[in-house]
Amino acid sequence: MNNSIVTEIKFKNEPVLEYKEGSPERIELEAQLAQMKNSYVDIPIIIDGKEIRTGNTEKCIVPHDHKKVLGEYHIAGKEEIKMAIESTLRAKSAWEELHWQHRVAIFLKAAELASGPWRAKLNAATMLCQSKTYKQAEIDSACELVDFLRYNAYALTQIYSEQPISTKIFKNRMEYRPLEGFVFAISPFNFTSIACNLVGAPAIAGNTVIWKPSSDAVYSSYLVYKLFEAAGLPKGVINFVPCRSIDAEDIILTNENLSGLHFTGSTEVFQRMWKIVGNNITNYRTFPRLVGETGGKNYVMAHPSANIESLTTAIIEGAFEYQGQKCSAVSRVYIPRSLWPDVKERLLQLAEKIRGKMGDIEKRSTFMGAVINADAFDRIVSYIEFARNSSEAEIIFGGNYDDSVGYFIEPTIILTQNPKFKTMEEEIFGPVLTIYIYEDEDFEETLNLCANTSKYGLTGSIFAKDRYALVKAEKALMHTAGNFYINDKPTGAIVGQQPFGGARLSGTNDKAGSKLNLLRWMSPRIIKENLIN
Repeated sequence: MNNSIVTEIKFKNEPVLEYKEGSPERIELEAQLAQMKNSYVDIPIIIDGKEIRTGNTEKCIVPHDHKKVLGEYHIAGKEEIKMAIESTLRAKSAWEELHWQHRVAIFLKAAELASGPWRAKLNAATMLCQSKTYKQAEIDSACELVDFLRYNAYALTQIYSEQPISTKIFKNRMEYRPLEGFVFAISPFNFTSIACNLVGAPAIAGNTVIWKPSSDAVYSSYLVYKLFEAAGLPKGVINFVPCRSIDAEDIILTNENLSGLHFTGSTEVFQRMWKIVGNNITNYRTFPRLVGETGGKNYVMAHPSANIESLTTAIIEGAFEYQGQKCSAVSRVYIPRSLWPDVKERLLQLAEKIRGKMGDIEKRSTFMGAVINADAFDRIVSYIEFARNSSEAEIIFGGNYDDSVGYFIEPTIILTQNPKFKTMEEEIFGPVLTIYIYEDEDFEETLNLCANTSKYGLTGSIFAKDRYALVKAEKALMHTAGNFYINDKPTGAIVGQQPFGGARLSGTNDKAGSKLNLLRWMSPRIIKENLIN
């Protein structure tokens, strides 16, 4: 019997640890890094709680030391993918019928493990697998991951407590059913916490999930799966299935029981999958929920009244933290001519400081590691070389790169006279920033230019002391960013504080880190009872 009524689950953001030299957390992290570097992990496919090894493997490479291999993972073929679908469907009934407080307890236990005894393991895996500094890993694979797990539990109680009005005659109640079928989650390489949430949010709502992790982050994703397992997640609720995209799309996206897609990745891939679902819409048992967070071409707009120190710090940190491999990273900047001399001087000073802090992410002083892989390196370099060879642009800082040891690209700043220059319009997803200088009197015109330059609408910010300028920017840039920042960098959204997501071609804007996202994994049922019949 379970007749307890829970009215609230408390939520508080996980504190960020500092990892000072000699601190307990630093000592534990260094030991975990050493252990992982000296181990070789054979990562299986996991279906229905059983490990499967196909022998078709790929290596888990360290981006900043690409000769270093952490292990290998097995790739699921078509038969394994079909097995995963069958497993999720078998597990569905027991999981959705499990009382929601038990589902919540599993994910809250995972949060406690991640906050405590698993913290160093998650951070070390993210540092090595994704070339993140200790600071970027701590924010991601410790704090944000824990926040997602706890906030989803908190939001679930809020949703379940929202009930319709009843009368003397009619008793009305709302059931928040999970979706009928299974959810397909595809996670990116850049955030371990996002991978956790892409599978965790649908699962806590009672759905079963097939998880395809990024091929560049299987190592850390596998650790997240093991975290769920350690927290008591039943077999088959989440099936861990590294596989080729073409096989997943051919088999999973066309299956009649597909009820939802939870995706973070490129716009082009999401568009392709949306098209597949559209072409198969008559084959499904229900209309699949498509939830995606995709690309961005994020901006900083400076007004002549902007504070130069805060502006330049935000530009540098927003553009070059984690090598610009955040979907929210600053990529284009608009500076008034009156501020440009001072802004330029300070930007170059700050950029020089972080250029001296590139390299081994295990050093506490390191600011930038390597980009994720050779393909990303080549793509980013092609943009740098395009700018170098263009008469419309000038590289005023950086522009160098070297992949002999790791996939390292210097923080690069491009100045252009063309506001529609290629690097002002296209997503680069690397440490490349482009600046356009506008005449002070053209502020409002430049707002419109910023609003109509990009097909994306993820993040952006305005810097100004002038309150009227802030109001104008907020209005003119309304549809340019799902997360809009005033006098702050357009990165670093915190779960529960700034729910994250954008529109246009940046995704469906279902706001990860809020109850809006959880609602996408539910199918409400209203029940009306006549009390006098």
